[in-house]
Amino acid sequence: MSKRVCRVLITGRVQGVSFRLWTLREAERLGLDGWVRNEPDGSVTALIAGSDGAVALMLERFWQGPAGAVVADVRTEAADIAATPTGFRITG
Repeated sequence: MSKRVCRVLITGRVQGVSFRLWTLREAERLGLDGWVRNEPDGSVTALIAGSDGAVALMLERFWQGPAGAVVADVRTEAADIAATPTGFRITG
């Protein structure tokens, strides 16, 4: 099975609303590998890897986020599969 790997930048009111914990739980439900972290500029960055369907669904879910989040933008770019850990974790 091939994996799709994306680096994702989420902007808006995404810190201080449990966005990382929400991402961890959603990613685990979808069977994704990767990580999520807060950035100094107030954004959140994630690396997600999994089946095309699971990655596409997670990208859709990023637009809503957890209660209290106000997502302004979700930008994606392809990422190197070699940089993807097994499992999903919060970093940074």
